[in-house]
Amino acid sequence: MAFLPRKYENLAFALLLSGIQTFIISGISTALAVGWSAELVSFWVRAYFSSWVIAFPSVLVVAPLVRRILKKIMLEPVR
Repeated sequence: MAFLPRKYENLAFALLLSGIQTFIISGISTALAVGWSAELVSFWVRAYFSSWVIAFPSVLVVAPLVRRILKKIMLEPVR
């Protein structure tokens, strides 16, 4: 089933995380802003793509920083 080389894991992670998260957040924000109207889907699509353009590179930059921070604050497992 796997078709991507392991070296692309971080890129694929950022793509999927930013895509899914932006889809959910932009949908909720757009629905709250315009309500359940006929234009909701078109506004949502525009909001999604314009947000995703920012979210994807942001995750690429921020994820390694978050991983480093977590390595410093996480406790070692007790054995």
